[in-house]
Amino acid sequence: MVDFHKRILFSDEAHFWLNGYVNKQNCRIWSEANSQVYVETPLHPEKLTVWCALWADGIIGPYFFKNDEGHNVTVNADWYRAMITNFFIPEMNNHDVQELWFQQDGATCHTARAAIYLLKDTFGERLISRFGPVNWPPRSCDLTRLDYFLWGYVKSLVYADKLQTLDHLEDNIRRVISDIRPQILENHRKLDVQIGLHPSQPWQSYARNHI
Repeated sequence: MVDFHKRILFSDEAHFWLNGYVNKQNCRIWSEANSQVYVETPLHPEKLTVWCALWADGIIGPYFFKNDEGHNVTVNADWYRAMITNFFIPEMNNHDVQELWFQQDGATCHTARAAIYLLKDTFGERLISRFGPVNWPPRSCDLTRLDYFLWGYVKSLVYADKLQTLDHLEDNIRRVISDIRPQILENHRKLDVQIGLHPSQPWQSYARNHI
């Protein structure tokens, strides 16, 4: 189980806003002058919803959730199942999945019965998910490399130039992800090992207790 974390496909979605919006719910403004500071944002800013899976050998994706007309959609159980069927499973046909595990969080669209059945057809008992053979602990985004590495890294580069259109945003996302070199992933695999020794990130203990 020492290298268990290397055999997990971590997966997740992220929103990329055209205006570079970042959730500032926990941000506070302190000032000695005018306390009536406000930030004006569009009521309905445009965004892309992107899915990736990350594992020791690389990144699968990005996948952009769109309808048949190419318009961006809100992810629900049907769109997620379509992504699994039309994109993810065909991608996995290029890999030996017999030793791989698949992880997803407990979002409702992920854990619909049809999606769970599809994933179990491919991974069998090697599915880490709410309502799956191995339960994924709730509120555990700190265990996934997409949350504590990939999305922040990609956004830091995607928004380096001023974006004007969603097509420009999509091109930037594709470029940044395709440019992530194996050495970058290797460095973060080493970080995984270090984190795994920390009591708050018990991957080895989790594997012993749940797998």
